[in-house]
Amino acid sequence: MNNAYAPRTPFRPNPLVRSAGAQTVLAMMRPKWIDITRDEQLVLLDAGPDYTGVEPGRTVRLHGYYNPSRMPGVRRGLVMIIHGWEGCSHSTYNVILAQRLVEKGFATFRLNLRDHGPGLHLNQYTLNKGIFRGTLIEETAAATAQVASMAGNSPFYIVGASMGGNFALRLAKWHSEQTPFHNLAKVVAVCPAINPARAMDALDRRLATRRYYRTRWLRSLRAKHAFYPDLLDIDEIERLPLVRDMTECFIRQLAARGEVSFRNADEYFAAYAVLGDALTTLTVRTTILTAQNDPVIPVVDFYELAPHPLLDVQIHPTGGHCGFVDAPPVRHRMADLILPELLSA
Repeated sequence: MNNAYAPRTPFRPNPLVRSAGAQTVLAMMRPKWIDITRDEQLVLLDAGPDYTGVEPGRTVRLHGYYNPSRMPGVRRGLVMIIHGWEGCSHSTYNVILAQRLVEKGFATFRLNLRDHGPGLHLNQYTLNKGIFRGTLIEETAAATAQVASMAGNSPFYIVGASMGGNFALRLAKWHSEQTPFHNLAKVVAVCPAINPARAMDALDRRLATRRYYRTRWLRSLRAKHAFYPDLLDIDEIERLPLVRDMTECFIRQLAARGEVSFRNADEYFAAYAVLGDALTTLTVRTTILTAQNDPVIPVVDFYELAPHPLLDVQIHPTGGHCGFVDAPPVRHRMADLILPELLSA
């Protein structure tokens, strides 16, 4: 590995669990000690105008869950956590990270992107009519501005994993190029999908990852279709075996309705990629944490990111996709990698 990308403390788990498959599967195991939901608070956010083209003039609503610091008298700042594609505020990696952070004196806000959520207190599919897509950065930025204001005089941080990492990096760009977020001190992206097209092809090549994402996306689309049957022809999408082909069909249908201008999936993927010199305008410290053996996010694109004084890219030898788990017994270490980044901001 190029020393420029070597982490200060490389993640080196037991050799028995170093493989990409072991890391990725173990990451889904939720510890019994997690109790972050006992003091979480549901918050509805005004996310600005609708950019899907489905409800012009309508205000987008997103939601998330806030947790205060559990250290009496300690307020290290507010960390907004963004989940990956078809994950949510209550995904295992999100609740583990949130609990570790509140126990260390941070407040947290686990944001749900459009059409994502645990379905505990509201139906995420009925909040907005338009269907989620990765290009919807405007509504995410509007929601982020509201969350940042909740930090008051304390520092504000953004942490995202997988597609959430992609959004986190684009929010860092938004902060630098559009409208700054209140007191933003640092952005951390874990295994971010900086090249969505390459990530899609990588997950399609493996039966396990293809089945996982295909099943979850179809479940989400069906749930949306149940309330808004005029949005998509789900049967046409469901007949396709590859997630890339499903995306191609998805974009083609949206284009036919005039909701997107993309001619194909590659144009769609390129619209929210974070490649090459995309981060050369940064004005906030930004760290990328990823793994050489990530089965979903090929590492090659990280080596091609243009260097910047505020950008730190750390490539661990192992960790799988948003894993970073040691065993036996199972110990989740992702928070151990993120915490020093926040504490040093």
